Amino acid sequence: MTTKLLLVEDDKRLSQLIAEFLVQNEFDVKCLYDSYQVTQMVASFKPDVVVLDIMLPGEDGLSLCKKLRQTFSGPLLFLTAKSSDFDQVLGLELGADDYVIKPVEPRVLLARIHALMRRSNPVQQEEQQAQRHLVFGTLSIDKDCRQVTLANESIPLTSHEFDMLWKLAVNASTLVERSTLYTELIGREYDGLDRSADVRISRLRKKLKDNPKNPFRIKTIWGKGFFFVPDAWD
Repeated sequence: MTTKLLLVEDDKRLSQLIAEFLVQNEFDVKCLYDSYQVTQMVASFKPDVVVLDIMLPGEDGLSLCKKLRQTFSGPLLFLTAKSSDFDQVLGLELGADDYVIKPVEPRVLLARIHALMRRSNPVQQEEQQAQRHLVFGTLSIDKDCRQVTLANESIPLTSHEFDMLWKLAVNASTLVERSTLYTELIGREYDGLDRSADVRISRLRKKLKDNPKNPFRIKTIWGKGFFFVPDAWD
């Protein structure tokens, strides 16, 4: 099945190079060179993946990401020349799933896209775990529908936030090492500096009404990983 990808990149030469490479690898690619039609294109084209530059004519990619996350839950990857830690963390906090620094070889970008797609594929997740539905007090996690409710309130999660929550919940009362989250969910080895997992955990805590300063539902075990508390959801 062809994967539909929306590429938003104002460098037309780079955009064409990436698009041609992805088409050769069985992607259906639509290209935009500014921010003006992005939300409309997502609504009409219904991409499986969005690759988004930060510095764009019109609205910047960070604002666009925040806006898109209201309706688009699929993999979203930033492709940008902005390499500061602040920009990377901000992008992830706004809902991006990965952050690739330009210049990048098309085949490297393709590998990162494939990694994101594997992590967001519910079929693969079902093959990995037998459970389909988890309940902890007022928290309900439905794997088939990829839906989460807390105290009868629907909690909107991105695809990768759901995968992170499911990984922690299915291993409730057990330490999930940070390195495991990176290799299994983020698609790369943990280098000791990458904060992607911490940012996603922070977003989950906020959405699941955990205490950000003193978490009691999803705890951080410093230097090791994270711990899902099964009896903290009443």
